[in-house]
Amino acid sequence: MAGVALDHLQIAMPAGGEAAARRFFGGILGMTEVAKPQALAGRGGLWFTLDGGVGFHLGVAADFRPATRAHAGLRLDGFDAVLARLAGAGLVAVQDRDTFGRRRVYLDDPFGNRLELIDGA
Repeated sequence: MAGVALDHLQIAMPAGGEAAARRFFGGILGMTEVAKPQALAGRGGLWFTLDGGVGFHLGVAADFRPATRAHAGLRLDGFDAVLARLAGAGLVAVQDRDTFGRRRVYLDDPFGNRLELIDGA
């Protein structure tokens, strides 16, 4: 489709989960946190940016329920280093290959949301 591009993706998190989100998304996955606009900062949650300028937002949901089927598929450079950081943090990642033969893992974020990480090499 011409003229259509992903601007941002938002997933939910429970209130008070910002520290855990920073450790996981920033520390382990290596995402870059960006400041939320002042008008939205009081709502909680965090914003990150991905290569290419796509936003990855974590929004607080009062009635939070993790997404256990729907998921973000994130292509990562330094895939082996990310896997090592996941293992070092005691996180379980199920390794697999996708239909294109790329290495990938499935895992849950700190809140139980399903994620797919794909080797960007």
